[in-house]
Amino acid sequence: MFANEQIELLAKSGWNTCASVREGLGAAGLPVPTAAYLEKTISTKRWERARRAVEALRGHFKDARFADEATYGVLLVPDPAKLDTRGAVDPAMRGDQVGKPTADVVDKALPAGALPVRPGTDWTPVATITGAAGLHFGSYADIRDGHGVKSFTVDGFDTRDLMVRQIWGARVLQSGGELPDCEVGGGWTFTLFPGEELTGGRAASGTVLHGKVRFRLGRPDRGIAVVRVCPALLIR
Repeated sequence: MFANEQIELLAKSGWNTCASVREGLGAAGLPVPTAAYLEKTISTKRWERARRAVEALRGHFKDARFADEATYGVLLVPDPAKLDTRGAVDPAMRGDQVGKPTADVVDKALPAGALPVRPGTDWTPVATITGAAGLHFGSYADIRDGHGVKSFTVDGFDTRDLMVRQIWGARVLQSGGELPDCEVGGGWTFTLFPGEELTGGRAASGTVLHGKVRFRLGRPDRGIAVVRVCPALLIR
């Protein structure tokens, strides 16, 4: 049941139904993750591990602020050697996401960023929040230093390690035209990346604002309600 539901959702995701994203995959040399492809390449056992991971995340973070608004599921992260989602992608890929080919905005001070999903596999499934917005735990400083490690540890893994640009960038592409962390519809938020170190004393975050996907740097002590994070687990 879980596998069928997730395959159906992924078949309807931006990877498959957003023409500009799908064309970008072809240009990058990646197979489009159709339902048939996913059924062939992801084993039944792996789907079961994904189900358990999603349930573990949902249960562990059930009391977090905005947990009732969070949608968990499977995110596909592309091979970074073919399509690196830690920063700007080809503006053409955004064509059907924001209405026209648009260059992403990336703070020039940002380093390359963490790479938890390594090169070598076309698509890596990750259990995480796949909906419009994540959970609220305060500021970057709160998440890194103010909460104990147990607050974020699920099945022995510190989920903060996957709160990085690579995961968020894949989530934006998978979302197609229904972009996360976006002001359209009145639900603007931004996602923090506490899995990455500060850059010049500033914390990295991602958002979609005024028709552009943005990778930004800001104050590490900013903890207002629109500040969100998305716990995640790799599915091996």
